[in-house]
Amino acid sequence: MSDLFAHAQPLHGLVGGVMIGLAAALMLLGAGRIAGVSGITARATGLADSGMSRSSAWMFLIGLPLGALLAAALTGAGQAEFGSWPMLVVAGLLVGIGTRMGSGCTSGHGVCGVSRLSQRSMIATATFMAAGIATVAFTNLAGAV
Repeated sequence: MSDLFAHAQPLHGLVGGVMIGLAAALMLLGAGRIAGVSGITARATGLADSGMSRSSAWMFLIGLPLGALLAAALTGAGQAEFGSWPMLVVAGLLVGIGTRMGSGCTSGHGVCGVSRLSQRSMIATATFMAAGIATVAFTNLAGAV
């Protein structure tokens, strides 16, 4: 059991969670908008007509990886590893389809929706968690990890 959490860094997770919650609260209080990345992506790409301006949506999306790069540079975090480009494209498309079908993504439902006590978001977040736990259990049983 302890091998499963050999690389866990709970303090980093706590700090990251507080920063995500603070960013979501600032966006809601400052701009009156929910910081759901799928909705912002839909707005940036023209799939959605309502919400923040397209330029603001693009700035938000560009800031996400730039913020991660800045944090990695400041903390000396190691090099990230990713799957192959075809795998990333397929995974991204599946996530995009799923978020459109579920009316939001994990950040929109899990961070913003649950904090607003949205029943739909609570059900969606429970579904995300159950699917994630089942996926990890299945891949561990299959020896894929």
